[in-house]
Amino acid sequence: MLTRPEIKKMNIKYRLIYLMLFLIIGIFFETLQQLYYVEKFNLYENISYNIFFLKQTLSWIIWFSLTPFIYFFNKNNKFNHLSSKSLIKHILFIFSIVFLCIILISITRLLIDEGKESTFQNLFSNYFPFFIFQKAPIYTLTYIGISMISNLDIENLELKIELQELIDLKNSNIKAYNDLKSNNDNKAKILNIKIGNNHKIILVDDINWIEADDYCVKIHLQNSKTYTMRSSLKALEEKLKGNFLRVHRKAIVNMDVVKELKLTQTPILVLQNNEKIQISKSNLKTVKEFISK
Repeated sequence: MLTRPEIKKMNIKYRLIYLMLFLIIGIFFETLQQLYYVEKFNLYENISYNIFFLKQTLSWIIWFSLTPFIYFFNKNNKFNHLSSKSLIKHILFIFSIVFLCIILISITRLLIDEGKESTFQNLFSNYFPFFIFQKAPIYTLTYIGISMISNLDIENLELKIELQELIDLKNSNIKAYNDLKSNNDNKAKILNIKIGNNHKIILVDDINWIEADDYCVKIHLQNSKTYTMRSSLKALEEKLKGNFLRVHRKAIVNMDVVKELKLTQTPILVLQNNEKIQISKSNLKTVKEFISK
């Protein structure tokens, strides 16, 4: 799974690629457009493609260098679709960026044009009005488009981060569940025994041992009481995993209440209440391994 820094890095990478492609397309398109008008209407003599390309490149580089300000503005001033105040705030910011962009382009062109007087009067009477009509519309539209895309991009990034956090939380919960499941080993905590029309709830921890009795079993408790339950030892053996061990074909013992293993001719377990439970030869090895853990 992607981390939050990796998600942000990926988004920045794609944004830069899209902006660079747009920049290249804009430079070549406007250069060819300007050349077409010059040749069509004979506006200049001896003008080369390289000069037009240089001027358009400088203009679009200025445009490109101001673009990050829109992203950072949107990041710090989240756009509210239902608020007119938020809309006006974003529009005014875009217009201010366009104004700054036109000023910078006008100054740049004034400085590189040969034979032009570099004065404020020339700047604001000739260059600035010219670029207001030539560049402002397309720059305004592109900045609006970038602003809308960056807002969606920021929202998308936030959703990705939230989704990643939810995935991490889900994985963490699954791990916690599996750990809890493995620790508990799916053991039953109680046994529900039917006595006549009533039900007796017995805590598993209170059981000493369970004895097979035909089609039923006898539950021997630590308080010396015994209850009969309609079940088989095999079914209870699967339900009472963990400290409950099958020691004989007719007996399951709670190993927590065993105080002694006697390896006599007929091996037996001695419980804390001094009850003695016989161990079959086939189960003796299992009992020894359990006790030696």
